[in-house]
Amino acid sequence: MDNAFADRLRKKSFLLPEAYGNEFAKRVFQRKDMLFALTALLLFAGLALFAPLISPYDPNTIDLKSKNLSPSEEHLLGTDYLGRDLLSRILIGARTSLSIASGVVLISLFIGTAAGCAAGYYGGLVDESISRVIDIFLSFPGVIFALTIMGVLGSGVFNLMLALSIVHWAKYARMMRGQVLSIKKQEFILSAVTGGAGDFYIIRKHIVPNTIATLLVLATIDFGHVILSIATLSFLGVGMPADVPEWGAMLSAGKEFMRTAPYQTIFPGLAITFVVVVFSILGDGMRDILDPNHEGGEVY
Repeated sequence: MDNAFADRLRKKSFLLPEAYGNEFAKRVFQRKDMLFALTALLLFAGLALFAPLISPYDPNTIDLKSKNLSPSEEHLLGTDYLGRDLLSRILIGARTSLSIASGVVLISLFIGTAAGCAAGYYGGLVDESISRVIDIFLSFPGVIFALTIMGVLGSGVFNLMLALSIVHWAKYARMMRGQVLSIKKQEFILSAVTGGAGDFYIIRKHIVPNTIATLLVLATIDFGHVILSIATLSFLGVGMPADVPEWGAMLSAGKEFMRTAPYQTIFPGLAITFVVVVFSILGDGMRDILDPNHEGGEVY
């Protein structure tokens, strides 16, 4: 089984996990880092999903008599400058970050895949036009670009998702274009063209299925980057509205109390670090499993 699996992997740079079924799962469970990342991700998703049920307090309830309290039995992670329970706000913040990041990744993935696929498959003027647009978007520093967009649109969940999607779609498009340029030279694509298959059929049946694994790896790694971008924009005051619990906004509010109540920044900071590291480990592990020729370094 191992030899057959290795032979199949050598035929293409990436393959879908479904293409070799249990062997993919076997390799995942052989890696301790992947097991840790998957367990942590399930924990994070569970906390985000059930946050309203397990939060000990209303995250927006103001109690000035209890402001800046240190961690205790009543408030496990302490309270902020308005007396709001930090544990409750961090749990709801997990729900907020996961929801927004999921939307951004899905939108970016859809737009980037469509644009990159069109550029790589049709070539010529289509490729030249789309590639120049991709280059323009990739030439701007991501955070500064997102800050500019948010400055025009204003804060809010929808505007934040839109701004980050505009920033992140280009990397998917660039990756997809390169994959399509490689795949469309394969014999099975040429055979489909010779057989009279239409462009949409070839893209849907042959090209997209052979790029899903690559997209999956990139999206997993990018998920952590998006969460970090959400926190950065909120920290700078242009992300989420003030009444929405969010880790970056909590960091921004807590920085004023670094000397007297450092836990107000430590706990949200640990939450951000934990999630970003988990997605990085998960993405790197999936890349190593799905791409046996990868030897380290940035590939996207």
